[in-house]
Amino acid sequence: MKIPFLRPNLVKKEQYLDYLTEIDHSRMYSNYGPLNKKFETRVINEWFQGDGYCSTVNNATTGLILAISALKRTNAKYAVMPSFTFSATPLAAMWCGLTPYYIDICKDEWSMENKSLRKAIELLGDDLAIVIPYATFGSAIDTTGYEELHSSGIPVVIDAAASFGTTTNGAQFGQTFPGCVVYSFHATKAFGIGEGGMVYSGNPQTIQTIRNNGNFAFSPQRESIDLGMNSKISEFTAAIALATLDVYKQKIETRQKIHAWYIQYLFENGLAAHGWRTQKYAGHIPYQFMPLATPAKTNSLIIAKKLRRIGIEARSYFSPACHQQQAFCSQPHGGLGNTEELTTQILSLPLWEEMSESHVEFIAHSLHKLTKGKSCDA
Repeated sequence: MKIPFLRPNLVKKEQYLDYLTEIDHSRMYSNYGPLNKKFETRVINEWFQGDGYCSTVNNATTGLILAISALKRTNAKYAVMPSFTFSATPLAAMWCGLTPYYIDICKDEWSMENKSLRKAIELLGDDLAIVIPYATFGSAIDTTGYEELHSSGIPVVIDAAASFGTTTNGAQFGQTFPGCVVYSFHATKAFGIGEGGMVYSGNPQTIQTIRNNGNFAFSPQRESIDLGMNSKISEFTAAIALATLDVYKQKIETRQKIHAWYIQYLFENGLAAHGWRTQKYAGHIPYQFMPLATPAKTNSLIIAKKLRRIGIEARSYFSPACHQQQAFCSQPHGGLGNTEELTTQILSLPLWEEMSESHVEFIAHSLHKLTKGKSCDA
């Protein structure tokens, strides 16, 4: 049985042919065209209950750069973020001329720890340019403290790469947030369109600034008046995005069903009793993969290697953590005890829309055999 880690399942061409016909009629192919506008309008109305503003971007890393650049405090140096995040987060801060400052995560939620954040704010003072929490693996992190922080004058940009479609009480995660929330539409995400992303804010001026700066920072006279770039998506990408929006709720239901199978079979096989644990989630999540923490003093990379021998591809997001990577290891940080423990234990299991219940049962059974020290080669 061969089970790859990810099998992206983008909408098929038949599902967006009508949108392509609209492109033929409009002869608009980029520059925030009519399909892009239709997509943004639908997103706000259908997922954010008509609340807030958004701008598409060609990828989420570009979205982070634009959002950080638009909100960061001038003459300040540091961008506070967890080390347990994807490398796009520190890279985006560095492209904005900032130095990442890494802090620890909570032991259970795996998101940025409030106590560590308070220490960093006190330590960095006026040198703190921006705070960039990560909504770990699509979870709906509590934004209350970040809203207060943003209102106090310390800007906040949430890296919510996998959180488009994550809801709490029927509302999209990030709704009304006064800073920025950045989502990824990469092919490997639940809302996968190939490549793309979106920046959301409850502040219309922030989104207007990001949109302008993503179009070379043009004035109405087409004069660049700020540090701009080209972050626009094509109308063809917008067509795929619209077709994906048409079926996204079904995609989410499928992914949540597969996640429920994992919970059922992992616990049926007694992995929790052997020290395996899941992330403490918040919200209803369109799961991208199935993350687990292996038992204490167990190296997840070794387990992943053993799983590969029997045809199960697993990954270790995020190991190494950012502060352990060559590009970032010289950057400052606070205490990272929880982060360094989790990076040795994190194991991400396959989750894709065409998986069957038998796939999940086989993976759970294989992990159980590994945990009990038996060979999985049989």
